[in-house]
Amino acid sequence: MLISMKEMLAPTREHRFAIGAFNVADSCFIRAVVEEAEATSTPAIISIHPSELEFVTDAFFGYVRERTLKSKVPFTLHLDHGASIAQVLRAIQCGFTSVMIDGSLLPYEENVALTREVVTLAHAVGVSVEGELGTIGDTGTTVEGGVSKVIYTEPAQAEDFVQRTGVDTLAVAIGTAHGIYPKDMKPELQMHILKEISQRVDIPLVLHGGSANPDAEIAEAVTLGVGKINISSDMKYAYFAKLREILARESWWDPNVIYPDAIAAAKAVIRYKMNLFGGLGKAGLYR
Repeated sequence: MLISMKEMLAPTREHRFAIGAFNVADSCFIRAVVEEAEATSTPAIISIHPSELEFVTDAFFGYVRERTLKSKVPFTLHLDHGASIAQVLRAIQCGFTSVMIDGSLLPYEENVALTREVVTLAHAVGVSVEGELGTIGDTGTTVEGGVSKVIYTEPAQAEDFVQRTGVDTLAVAIGTAHGIYPKDMKPELQMHILKEISQRVDIPLVLHGGSANPDAEIAEAVTLGVGKINISSDMKYAYFAKLREILARESWWDPNVIYPDAIAAAKAVIRYKMNLFGGLGKAGLYR
């Protein structure tokens, strides 16, 4: 089944779990996410960045919608880091059930105005909206980018933002970064900020840059109101590391022979994250 983000995250606070939003880049990653979700009866979010959407093209989502609509497991199809109304409208026209509008680098009032406009457009057709306050760091290992100096989300401003925009979910900045952390870079997640934001707003919170963070901190974040955690680099690293290993060892080139083990490597990461977030086997909550 294919549902909105608002529906997807509705039970997360009461049942104290989060749902993984796995950034896909082609049909192999779609298979990894959907098949693992079905095998474990776990709800999942299929997320795609605008640059990846540009790569796979709009027609790709006919396949994605067909695959997820027929499933007994709940899925949400989500646009990650939409930067403009045009990108949001494109995703909606492709059949997405959730969009993110990222105005975090804009002055606050401009972010509010842009996000509120997207909420009006999206809610009119039953599509959920994620906004963002504060900035996500950049490890330099992903195309998603980020900033060199994180601006943490201010709890009082988060409360104001949610009230004025009507967003369904809010991505907060507490010290995470996109990508895999280099050995000399350690994340320092500010849990006290997350706790205060959670006390001020009544919508699910979103953690971007979920890869390569300490498991204990991620698990704690789930208890503090985080309902959606973005995963991209950990999954893709496992997939491409396995692919490189196979190509270095073998001389054949048939995709049906090369890709299965790489997909399996991605699936292993997906299942690990689903279990870490406490969502494993929770599909029954949506029936």
